[in-house]
Amino acid sequence: VITDAGSTKTDVITSARQILGEKFNQFIGGHPIAGAEKSGAAAAMIDLYQGKNVVLTPSDETPTWVQDKVTALWEDCGAKLNVMPAAQHDEIFASVSHLPHLLAFALVEDIANRDNAEQLFTFAASGFRDFSRIAGSHPEMWRDISLANKPAILKSLDSYLATLTNIKNLLENEDGDALQATFDHASKARNEWAHSKK
Repeated sequence: VITDAGSTKTDVITSARQILGEKFNQFIGGHPIAGAEKSGAAAAMIDLYQGKNVVLTPSDETPTWVQDKVTALWEDCGAKLNVMPAAQHDEIFASVSHLPHLLAFALVEDIANRDNAEQLFTFAASGFRDFSRIAGSHPEMWRDISLANKPAILKSLDSYLATLTNIKNLLENEDGDALQATFDHASKARNEWAHSKK
């Protein structure tokens, strides 16, 4: 039985189908939703998967026994299992994982390229630290993830750009009520999500 732990699934399943041929039915895609912005052996954590979500993306050819075997492996690591199609996985993680990394990289890149970058970084505090933390992630890995999930990320990026454009228009029109309503809606959604994770 072969599985993986990558952040994209459609491209991995396509490659596995080509490489494994008639043994493709012994493969099931997997993605543990765990980790941090650091990489390498020095960043290893013994309890990394405890209580964390793991997504399995079986194909039509995946036998039940293969899925059961990989499910048992992840459960032995303390993980919580979720099963969904590869395309659905890629759409979800384009929005809640891949896009946030792009945004963090973009913000730090923008500030680093300004003439007064040194001054800006000097006064950056907790808000900047929290937002930009994942910009410290492995650049090569995130290049590969971005290219591998390009269609879903572009769709998510377009949606985000539309929201930014709306906020820009509200600022230009000094529409404080609509601006507050937007922030209030986002704040409630974020707080409800954070509360559900406790």
